[in-house]
Amino acid sequence: MASTLIQFRTEETEKIKSMQILDKLGLSLPAYLKMCMSRLNQEQGIPFSMKLDSTDTPGISALKKASKIAEEYNISDMSQDEINAEIAEARK
Repeated sequence: MASTLIQFRTEETEKIKSMQILDKLGLSLPAYLKMCMSRLNQEQGIPFSMKLDSTDTPGISALKKASKIAEEYNISDMSQDEINAEIAEARK
């Protein structure tokens, strides 16, 4: 089977961090990338979850909930000035 060269660009700091982690695991960067490609082919897709919901922080979840409530009350398209006016009125 013939070998082929694959090149791509990344930030130097990302490369260094990745190589440090791999070094602790006893792997080289090329070996790791070969493993990734092998798993991609075995799984016929990305071999890990890529869902945004699984990475929600409490703050992001709160913003999503607030956005949903705003849509329910038909106020999701308020301008910043309208929001500030409502806040000022509520504080009186």
